[in-house]
Amino acid sequence: MSSKLFLVTRSDLPFGQQAIQSAHALREFSEQHPDIDRMWYQESNTLILKAVKDERALLALAEKLETRGIQFSPFREPDRNHELTAIAIEPGGKKLLQGLPLAMAGA
Repeated sequence: MSSKLFLVTRSDLPFGQQAIQSAHALREFSEQHPDIDRMWYQESNTLILKAVKDERALLALAEKLETRGIQFSPFREPDRNHELTAIAIEPGGKKLLQGLPLAMAGA
């Protein structure tokens, strides 16, 4: 199993919001999956920040993760009408995320 934790956000958000929303998703993951979080933290503490086009793409990704039994934590931003803005994904989700670009790569 890869020891990297993945954060996926939306490229239609400003760069600052992508970072903030990803941090929220990481915090949700730590709270919802403490055993996986602890193992990840002790093994590597490595994060990979990726992006999808928009909320629709993020919702589709969440559905795929759920279907495959991959642990993840979504974050919905109250200040954005509870839109899905980011997802934190367990290290086992690596294969599903291949091909997604890094977030803020054009910065």
